[in-house]
Amino acid sequence: MNDTPAPAAAAGTFTLGGDLRVNRLGYGAMRLTGPGIWGEPKDPQGARRVLHRALELGVNFIDTADSYGPEVNERLIAEALHPYPPGLVIATKGGLIRPGRDQWERRGSPAHLRQACEGSLKRLRVERIDLYQLHAPDARVRLEDSLGELAKLQQEGKIRHIGVSNFSVAELERAAGIARIVSVQNRYNITDRRSDDVIAYCENRKMAFIPWYPLAAGEHAARDSGSRELERIAKQHSMTTAQAAIAWLLARSPVMLPIPGTSSVAHLEENIAAAGVGIQ
Repeated sequence: MNDTPAPAAAAGTFTLGGDLRVNRLGYGAMRLTGPGIWGEPKDPQGARRVLHRALELGVNFIDTADSYGPEVNERLIAEALHPYPPGLVIATKGGLIRPGRDQWERRGSPAHLRQACEGSLKRLRVERIDLYQLHAPDARVRLEDSLGELAKLQQEGKIRHIGVSNFSVAELERAAGIARIVSVQNRYNITDRRSDDVIAYCENRKMAFIPWYPLAAGEHAARDSGSRELERIAKQHSMTTAQAAIAWLLARSPVMLPIPGTSSVAHLEENIAAAGVGIQ
């Protein structure tokens, strides 16, 4: 028997909601769709290989959404991985609709969120979603109504924990009076730190912070001080700038739960290798 820890475990762990312990380097499945996050992947078998390899590397937190495809991403995860191994946490999101390619519209009405959640349950082939996230606030719907519906779904046993995405601190403070929120998913990377105050909020309350677009700076080297810092880290540790971006996020805060996404097994392996890099 191989007792060597899986590479993703080198990032340490975080406990979502007090009872879901996951390795602190997850996988964002969004890219396992067609161009523009629309339609079927060009290589369905390749997409399944990426998902299987993620688990082999110790990833036990996968993030998706009903709007990725739409619906394609969740279905693909179930086709590839169901029945799910013990300890695998699949988080999904609802609250955006896709009228067409590259179109994203907020839809936070209680009726839509209920329909979205129940659709995700069927596609993922689960009776309860471990982490269900409101994809974004809808200005046309009171936050109390959107999150209140998720709280009802939680009471009905369809959701284990509730998370939010694209939220400000003020919105999080409102949300705290409606439901127990265990995670926040906002855009964040070394060159876009507008959610620093949200991270501080999460740290104070032991909530996970899940950065989306975590590798942006790794794709645009030498454009600003953040990118130059990534180049320094990459050179110091003999790794790519994308790996440096992940290592920087992991070092940034103990509540950080990065979910870098890719449709390539080789890039996945490179990303997960960053879990074991300690930086100052």
